[in-house]
Amino acid sequence: MDSVNIKELNDRIQKESAFVDIISMEMNKVIVGQKHLVESLLIGMLADGHILLEGMPGLAKTLAINTLANIVDAKFSRIQFTPDLLPADVIGTLIYSQKSETFQVKQGPIFANFVLADEINRSPAKVQSALLEAMQERQVTIGDQTYPLPKPFLVMATQNPVEQEGTYPLPEAQVDRFMLKVVVSYPKKEEERMIIQMHNSGSFPKASTVLKPEDIVRARSVVKDVYMDEKIQRYIVDIVFATRNPEEFGLGQYKDLIAYGASPRASISLAMAAKAYAFIKRRGYVVPEDVRIVSEDVLRHRIGLTYEAEAENVKTTDIITEIINKVEVP
Repeated sequence: MDSVNIKELNDRIQKESAFVDIISMEMNKVIVGQKHLVESLLIGMLADGHILLEGMPGLAKTLAINTLANIVDAKFSRIQFTPDLLPADVIGTLIYSQKSETFQVKQGPIFANFVLADEINRSPAKVQSALLEAMQERQVTIGDQTYPLPKPFLVMATQNPVEQEGTYPLPEAQVDRFMLKVVVSYPKKEEERMIIQMHNSGSFPKASTVLKPEDIVRARSVVKDVYMDEKIQRYIVDIVFATRNPEEFGLGQYKDLIAYGASPRASISLAMAAKAYAFIKRRGYVVPEDVRIVSEDVLRHRIGLTYEAEAENVKTTDIITEIINKVEVP
């Protein structure tokens, strides 16, 4: 690709990505701090990937996705996952109408652009599997009919890291379908003081609607056009392969600590998230730094640890940091 094309592409993407600043501005009106959370939501939305959020209660996880839905003028629904939830409560069901003597479809809350699956690990496997088809195929089967889900479609699931009573660990196949797993941390002191101030004054700013769902669908096709050099593709493959065969990358000490490495979905997600990150930074091409920045959120839930790792208190984030430091940057 010659430099002229890159320049043209860069100009086009700078123009197309202007709305990112507007979204960030509107999000910041409502959400104090949490820059990483807001950025991750944007990456998920632009790269067409679902997001798993892990954090303590009260860290604005629900507020963030609700605000984003308001800004985009999209349909938002929140599903509270509980142990007695049924698949029909999520995807919908067939209801018999006596008047017409036929079964009619009643669509469930999954038929929305932004779906918040709150405390997703509180529901049994049956419900999880109903969500799987929706997340992967972007469609839902009710009775013998298949219904496409609206575009854009983004699932943001939350899980509480502390309380494990009455929770069901998510199956690997489902965890793998989340493009990013974002760990939401506590606000800084000054941010928390501002939160108190907002609550004391009782004035909660509202985000304005500045986009339509079709704008997001269009932006996604532009994100796909962000240029990624073959060297960067190889870099991504090396990072993912290092999670499977650490000894080949001089990380032999992790050989017995990793039960399984990241799947090919991780490579696809890394590439798409890096492109979305470059788009957010208003660049028409991906640099290695983009890959490094998104790699922790893309990989943290895709590496399985052995009992030895737990005994030695080694975390997936430690392994990812080591990999990023070891794998040669193009």
